[in-house]
Amino acid sequence: MRRRLAIAALCLVLGALQYRLWAADGGVVDTRRLQQAVGRQAQVNGELQQRNAVLEAEVTDLRNGGAAIEAHARSELGMIRRGEAFYLVVGSPAAQ
Repeated sequence: MRRRLAIAALCLVLGALQYRLWAADGGVVDTRRLQQAVGRQAQVNGELQQRNAVLEAEVTDLRNGGAAIEAHARSELGMIRRGEAFYLVVGSPAAQ
């Protein structure tokens, strides 16, 4: 009788430890979920770092060179130099 009671108690303790290992906070499932979240965040961070590098290069170019400012003004603002002629070529409605 005592032996069965001891085995039952050991099985109960083993079951509780298995629950903590697999399902409780800090267990295998929780750790896997956190690892996946870290992987996704690392990918987002990499994309943001690339975007920041492009923006930093653009800022440096704008600070150091007049050509970059001129190109930006021409493409984004539609500006032209003095003495230049601006021609807008519009296709026929059938071509559109």
